[in-house]
Amino acid sequence: MTEVLPILYSFRRCPYAMRGRMALDVAEIALEHREILLKDKPAEMLHASPKGTVPVVVLPDGTVLEESLDVMAWALDQNDPEHWRVAAHKAETDALIAANDGEFKHHLDRYKYATRYEGAVSHEHRHEASNHLNALEARLSQTPQLFGDKPTLADIAIFPFIRQFANTDRDWFDTQPWPGVQRWLSGHLASERFVRVMKKHALFASAQGRGA
Repeated sequence: MTEVLPILYSFRRCPYAMRGRMALDVAEIALEHREILLKDKPAEMLHASPKGTVPVVVLPDGTVLEESLDVMAWALDQNDPEHWRVAAHKAETDALIAANDGEFKHHLDRYKYATRYEGAVSHEHRHEASNHLNALEARLSQTPQLFGDKPTLADIAIFPFIRQFANTDRDWFDTQPWPGVQRWLSGHLASERFVRVMKKHALFASAQGRGA
């Protein structure tokens, strides 16, 4: 009998999808990867998760995981060989990720996509977003990763968003007084795991045609 694998719907450049793929990779989860376009979402994905964001994981029993942190948690529940979840740091980890996904992401979107938000001034939101980088720098000036020598859940959940921030104006980012953050980010971007999860996949060919 053919094994039924979890199905991952993903968009390569989405930071939420990146962190989900990183956790699925470290947990060595065998899956069916379905690469999509956010502007042309397949009907199968929208049937599983009508909100239409990635990543989405559909488990063989029909359970749908439609939040990136839920995907990460499920993957690490199956296998956490590198000990990304450290009980002693859970509260701090949750706080760092909440700050990243909340206030920082709010300003990141309005810095990168100012024309999409009425009244947004790009450089003002860049300045506000920089407060988050300052907090990360305070940690990363002391240790290679956010909680010591080795990456944990916090590092993996956050760095894809710092990548997006940095790439909005890389020349500016590289001149900022964040040597710890810059070293940390460069290390994650050069890692074998990140290179592997950023491999390009052919677009999923929907059997039902594309959704709106």
